[in-house]
Amino acid sequence: MLKSLSTVDLSRKQTNIKQPQHQVETDLPPQKSLLHRISKHPKMMHYNRLIALVALINLAFLLLGLTQGLWTTISGIPLRTLSNLVLVNIALAILIRQQYVINMLFKIATSAPTSWPLSIRWLLGKVYHFGGLHVGGAVVGTIWFAILVVSMTSRYFNGLPGVTLNTIIVTYALLLILFFMIVMSMPQIRARYHNQFELSHRFGGWTALLLFWIQTVLFINDQHGDMPLGQAILVSPGFWMLIVLTISIALPWLRLRKVAVKIERPSAHVVLAKFDYGVTPFAGSSTTLSRNPLIEWHAFANVPTPGQDGYRLTISRAGDWTGELIDDMPSHVWVKGIPTAGVGNIDQLFKRVVWIATGSGIGPTLPHLLAQEVPARLVWSTRDPRKTYGDELVNNILDVEPNALIWNTSECGRPDLVKLAYDAYKAFDAEAVIVISNKKLTWQVVYGMESRGIPAYGAIWDS
Repeated sequence: MLKSLSTVDLSRKQTNIKQPQHQVETDLPPQKSLLHRISKHPKMMHYNRLIALVALINLAFLLLGLTQGLWTTISGIPLRTLSNLVLVNIALAILIRQQYVINMLFKIATSAPTSWPLSIRWLLGKVYHFGGLHVGGAVVGTIWFAILVVSMTSRYFNGLPGVTLNTIIVTYALLLILFFMIVMSMPQIRARYHNQFELSHRFGGWTALLLFWIQTVLFINDQHGDMPLGQAILVSPGFWMLIVLTISIALPWLRLRKVAVKIERPSAHVVLAKFDYGVTPFAGSSTTLSRNPLIEWHAFANVPTPGQDGYRLTISRAGDWTGELIDDMPSHVWVKGIPTAGVGNIDQLFKRVVWIATGSGIGPTLPHLLAQEVPARLVWSTRDPRKTYGDELVNNILDVEPNALIWNTSECGRPDLVKLAYDAYKAFDAEAVIVISNKKLTWQVVYGMESRGIPAYGAIWDS
């Protein structure tokens, strides 16, 4: 029989959770065919498929150019073609991360009615893998840029027209910055030096944007021929795309503000941060916080309460920054940009869902339970829920989801989340499982479900 915790001990003024009635276990079904299991393996996730798609499209263009003779001219490889390929890929990498674009992608994907076939909705739910387009565009764009640098250098030292030394110097500097940013983005380096990764992307990105402007103007000046420079700039696709990219990058910073926060600390492990500065975000969105806007930003899931202004954030101790926030409990923090959609929004695609949360993963889960827009069943595995997160949060959960399965790991040990997820999925007659946990457990549950033909979703740690 399963050991778990799910009901409130009213005789103690809802300060404890006690053992529920025993639940009937169901056996896990066998996994699907080998081909199906391979297609659902984490290494084959849609994030990686999108990276491959960007690479394949660019490869196809390269092969088309080779077969059609587009890559051979009297002066060598056409620089404008290379420049446009760089521009398209880098623009994709930047714009796909824009907050308004992200919200639009989620809006489009989740607008499908629940009457559509489950297979289509299953695929649409993978919209949060869009980061693969960012990675694909950045990497392939940098490769094209390296080819552009080699071509420009060859043309310059062969005494061919259309390239000046100043343009080459700026182009080399820009290539070094792009390469450095890619190196810092490598999963192992990013995980070990996360703060340095953020700084490299923030300041490296701003420097790269400035150099792109300089390089573009210099390149147009080298290539404009008999056309006046001003006219050549105005008809250049690169000029207008840089305007779009500059606006895209600047928009979140135009909404930078320092706001008051009321922090409650139910335990040394977690705080509940409450905000009310005129913004009430939608369920399933996140807000980025900082105590030093130029140095470090962290995203947290918003927890709006229906019918009330403002929102809450559940912040657990998970590093130096969160630890200092919990210990210091500041009165003000910085926010920027707009509430941005996250993985939880895909619950709108399904008639009934099961939420699997561990520890502070309850934060991103709670707003969906409170909204009560999609029938949901919760399985929450955590240590001493009331002691760690406080009575208010636990009571909020049980008020809207009295059948929630809350597993106290201090008393019951660590559960088999794949088994609990499947039990809840069957008992609740759900269509999908959404997991908010650490990376290892998230992929364990997602693969455990999807390898058995059950739609499952979880964060991919790409942003």
